[in-house]
Amino acid sequence: MRRHPLFGLAVAAAGALFLTPDALFMRLSQMSGFQMVAWRGLIMGTVMVLAWAVLSRDRRGELASLKSGAGLIIIGCQVLNSVLFCLGIASAPVAMVLIGVAAVPVFSALLSRIGLGEPTSAATWAAMAAVMVGIAVAVSDGQGTGVTLDAGALTGAFLGLMVALVLALSFVTLRARPGLPILLAIGLGAWGAGLVGLTVTGPGALMQGQPWAMAVTGGIILPVSFFCLSMASRHTQTANVSLLMLLETVLGPFWVWLGVGERPTAGMVLGGIIVVVSLAIYLFVTGRGLRPKQAHG
Repeated sequence: MRRHPLFGLAVAAAGALFLTPDALFMRLSQMSGFQMVAWRGLIMGTVMVLAWAVLSRDRRGELASLKSGAGLIIIGCQVLNSVLFCLGIASAPVAMVLIGVAAVPVFSALLSRIGLGEPTSAATWAAMAAVMVGIAVAVSDGQGTGVTLDAGALTGAFLGLMVALVLALSFVTLRARPGLPILLAIGLGAWGAGLVGLTVTGPGALMQGQPWAMAVTGGIILPVSFFCLSMASRHTQTANVSLLMLLETVLGPFWVWLGVGERPTAGMVLGGIIVVVSLAIYLFVTGRGLRPKQAHG
């Protein structure tokens, strides 16, 4: 079945927008890093594996496909993504973590060129540069006090970079191996992360904080957004998917403002405008340049 040339971009945009309230619910949970890892992983994994069990037409074949190197890479990336992101948000300045995660499109473009031989257009590189500027402006003074380059801040930046790397690797692998079952692979990876969190915290600590917030993000936000983003990686270049993911970096703080009253600074507003306008121009230019015969990326 032929897809519209903008199908992949539209699915990626939907997934990225659906992901934007994630940070708000992490804050509302009032949990430690490994508590969040446990809740998010176990709930998300259960939802996605159940969905796979209902929708799959070849359960035995899809299970067998995960024994491949590519299948294990997807599962491992999901485990690392969940653990590293939760630990970063819980233990380091959020601004520095987000700066690190903003490197997703760069890693995606580089890994796509190395692994898939996909060239990255000048428009994509220009959009990346503009978005990086916007994010730097947005997070440079996210709490109104500036970012201090102490050990905690550097740790946050490192964890964010590692999240960016594993996300990019996951997207590139899914694009290279379109036969892998997305729901099952990500669901098993989420379960793996959840078991790591449960092992560290112990069952007794899980009820501390606000579990309902984790139920929302683990049961709704993460399954829908990660399925859309992973599906989009099969229909458009991974650099495009990761570029749209940066919407969370800028729009996330506005959800936090509405939910818990943390007012965004002028820098966050300006940075958000730069990112949104840059992405709008990029999508307009990309849409005009696509042809129906290029429906699969």
